[in-house]
Amino acid sequence: MRVAVISDIHGNLHALEAVLADIEPETPDEIWCLGDVVGYGPRPNECADIVRERSAVVLVGNHDLAAIGKLDTADFGPLAAESAHWTERALDAERAAWLRSLEPTAAREGIELYHGSARDPVWEYVLSEDIALATLRATTAPIVLVGHSHVALALSTDGQGVEGGLARGGTELETAGARWLLNPGSVGQPRDGDPRAAWLLIDITAGRAAFRRVPYPIEETQAEMRAAGLPEDLAVRLERGV
Repeated sequence: MRVAVISDIHGNLHALEAVLADIEPETPDEIWCLGDVVGYGPRPNECADIVRERSAVVLVGNHDLAAIGKLDTADFGPLAAESAHWTERALDAERAAWLRSLEPTAAREGIELYHGSARDPVWEYVLSEDIALATLRATTAPIVLVGHSHVALALSTDGQGVEGGLARGGTELETAGARWLLNPGSVGQPRDGDPRAAWLLIDITAGRAAFRRVPYPIEETQAEMRAAGLPEDLAVRLERGV
């Protein structure tokens, strides 16, 4: 079985379309989304429709929850809070109802999926070896998938510690023989210094995983954000991947 994993689309339709075009020739059996379909970006309804139609598994993320009024934005930064309130106003009732039906965790084919981490599927960022090890110890599947941080990661464990780290575009690895924690990176808001949209291809049968990056028309998303009145800083940082 081959699976395309996407995460953190954040209402960026142009990035999502570019990723799906890159996925198509790989003909995966399924697409899985690790959450945050909306938030930050200017096209939440369109992204929700596409993800709902194309994905076999979709998790709910913290920005999704904020957009449907199920998460207080008091713990968000100012830019995130402003965009969350904009998204809540922009999101129509049908798409909001769909987001309300989702959960922040799932399990498929020996793989455990979390938006954040196993300890806190909504809020905790896996951005250190200690937190990665804690999530691996709290799970049993050979592969654990997380999103939320917008940073593509590949870390493995032998049960004692972890090794690995940032997974640049083009990284390929053998997943057999160890337990892995993988983050596909962000489709619509990359924060690992590479502004290209990110996704992950996992061949469960062959025991392989490949990290992919895809260019997209960032300036078109930026123009849509400015037209919508979203914060300028959110538009500018797309071109830097931070």
